[in-house]
Amino acid sequence: MDREVRELDKTEKQVIAELKQRAKVAGNMNDPTVKTLAKQLVQIRQQRSKLQATKSQLGAMGMHATAMSSQMVAAQAIGKVTESMQVANKHMDVKKMTATMADFQRENERAKAKEEMMDDMLTDAFDTDEIEEEADQLTAQVLAELGVEMDSQMVGLAVPSGKLPDDGLTAAEQDALDDVLPDLKARLNAL
Repeated sequence: MDREVRELDKTEKQVIAELKQRAKVAGNMNDPTVKTLAKQLVQIRQQRSKLQATKSQLGAMGMHATAMSSQMVAAQAIGKVTESMQVANKHMDVKKMTATMADFQRENERAKAKEEMMDDMLTDAFDTDEIEEEADQLTAQVLAELGVEMDSQMVGLAVPSGKLPDDGLTAAEQDALDDVLPDLKARLNAL
C-alpha cells in the first residue's frame, strides 16, 4: 500500500508540473488539455484518499483479528483450568476435608493452650524474690548513676520554705555547693 501511495504522489507531481506548463502555453482555462489534466489530478487525489482509507481499514481488521486470536487463547486457557478444577473436585472428598480442617483447628488450639501453660510455669519457676531484689538494686544503681537520689536517703531533710534567706548562703553551704556543682554539670552534660 505504501508503495502505491508513493507512486500516486510521484504521478501527482508530474501532472501538476505538466498542468502548469500547459496553462502557460494555453493562456486560458478553456483549453481542453488543461481541463483533462485537472480532471486527472482530481482523480489521482481521490485514489490516494481511497488507498489511505483502505489501508486504515486493513489495519483495523488486523488489530481486530489479533484481539480475536487473544480472546480465543484466553478462552482455551479458561477451558483447561475449568477441566482441571472439575478433576480436582471429583477427587476431593468434602466431608473428609472438613474433618481434617476441624482436626487441625482443634490441635492448633491445644498447642496454644500448652504454650500458655509452659509460659506460666517458666514464669513461676524463674520469677523469685531474689530476682525482685536484684531488680531493685539494679534500678537503684541506674538512678544513682544518673544523679537521682532515692526517697529513703532524703528522710530527715528539712523541706525548703520557698523563700531564700535574706543573708545568703553560709560559708559551709557555699563550699558544699562548690564541691558538688562540677560533678552535677558533668552528669548533665553526659545526658
